[in-house]
Amino acid sequence: MNKFLKVGLATLAYVVTLLVVYYLHMRHLPVNVVFYASILDGIIAAVLVGAGLAMARFFRGFTTLETTQLLAIWILGGYLFAISVPTVIDRSLSFYILEKLQQRGGGIREDAFRQVFTDEYVREHHLVEVRLTEQLQSGTIQIHDGCVRLTERGEHLASFSRFYRKNLLPTHRLLMGKYTDALTDPFRGSTMGSDYRCR
Repeated sequence: MNKFLKVGLATLAYVVTLLVVYYLHMRHLPVNVVFYASILDGIIAAVLVGAGLAMARFFRGFTTLETTQLLAIWILGGYLFAISVPTVIDRSLSFYILEKLQQRGGGIREDAFRQVFTDEYVREHHLVEVRLTEQLQSGTIQIHDGCVRLTERGEHLASFSRFYRKNLLPTHRLLMGKYTDALTDPFRGSTMGSDYRCR
């Protein structure tokens, strides 16, 4: 059998296995963070398919390098799936807007969106709980006695994020018909309605 055809069939087997593993994991097993769980599913699928094909002597005729490359491509494909499908749908405000428009009969007044985001989005998607859980699982925050604090890792990531935002995000970004640099420094002019800092 042609090597390219074998690679195509093996990759198809990987995609099917990934989707089955992902479905079973999401529907029947505990998930701490959707992104991490989806990446794990991609690795599990690669191991299952790789081991199955190795036992079937499928890789006969492939060099060790070719087999390793194929496994690496599958794992990268699993990562691409994890970040592009479940994570985007789970976290995306853009998808929320589309779903909310559909839920409300296809249209919402433009001036009501601020209220929709603050009154409905945060509550319906359990946004605070989800994001705090993700940060706890990532080791970037700790919660003690009702106070959320950055860990050392969190400090480094926050510094990197601020640097990247200020220096490498677009300074002429289209926002509702105007080009602006507002998102390169969203804290510009930020004020606290009340002092909510930990003592």
